[in-house]
Amino acid sequence: MKASEEHHRKIAKLTFASVYPHYVAKIQKKGRTLQELHQVISWLTSFDEEKILSLIEANVTFELFFKEAHLHPNAHLIRGVICGYRIEEIENPLTQQIRMLDKLVDELAKGRQMAKILR
Repeated sequence: MKASEEHHRKIAKLTFASVYPHYVAKIQKKGRTLQELHQVISWLTSFDEEKILSLIEANVTFELFFKEAHLHPNAHLIRGVICGYRIEEIENPLTQQIRMLDKLVDELAKGRQMAKILR
């Protein structure tokens, strides 16, 4: 599935704060903790919990969120399909990074062991 430029622009303008509650609901419904969610976000982005919460409060877009992030050196190992897109085939770097985060949250919600999520 190939995303349009309009799709990339739309996803870049989404705010992290608008998606974060969905992440929380998804993982908590499956018995995972907020601490585990923050651990996954921190692994990918290098943000500590304080930074994550400040970015939520500042209502930053995903574009700014990932602009400030320092991706983990093993982020390229995040593969698979999320939201109908194969992560490793997404050409737009920002959209790929957002889908990487979605994939990690999905793996957390599915009960995958933290050691395997944090490649």
